[in-house]
Amino acid sequence: MEITTDSIKELREMTGVSVMQCKKALQEAGGDVKKAEVILKKHSAASAEKKASRSLAAGVLGSYVHDGAIGALVVLSCETDFVAKNPEFAALARELAMQVTATDPAYATTDDISAEAKQTATAVFRKEVADKPAAMQEKILEGKLASYFRDQVLLEQPCIKDEGKTVRDLLNEATQKFGERVEVSRFTRLSAR
Repeated sequence: MEITTDSIKELREMTGVSVMQCKKALQEAGGDVKKAEVILKKHSAASAEKKASRSLAAGVLGSYVHDGAIGALVVLSCETDFVAKNPEFAALARELAMQVTATDPAYATTDDISAEAKQTATAVFRKEVADKPAAMQEKILEGKLASYFRDQVLLEQPCIKDEGKTVRDLLNEATQKFGERVEVSRFTRLSAR
């Protein structure tokens, strides 16, 4: 397939990444826009992993209030003021605040889950898998724990605007798009009820 400016533009509108990254992904995919989108998603995770050790020196506060009764604040951190002042970065922070408002996560990452919470959940699920074959019990238990905590961990939740992505995917894409490490540093949810 031929790589046209229209296909580059289409891929850029779908992903939000730079024109050069879109062009490279289209070249790698032989001009197929759908394959190029998959390639860019794969690259976004790798890009985020490479930048994981960089320090976060800037950020923005995102907020969302629903019907004046419930809302959230999210601190979305990045490496430089240049990115923090980008309107698209601020829009991402607001979208994450909307996510927190809608889903009320207890933890930001799976590392934040306390040992006590893990032990309590494990005790409950061990009883459920007791009648399963011994060789399968640990795998089933792992799956049940992952499923149970998925809704409580912000980065593991499906995005409310696009359930095909997790919040972690959204942050990985932002890292690729802005060229800097992007992370939710803190969040809080408030309710008048």
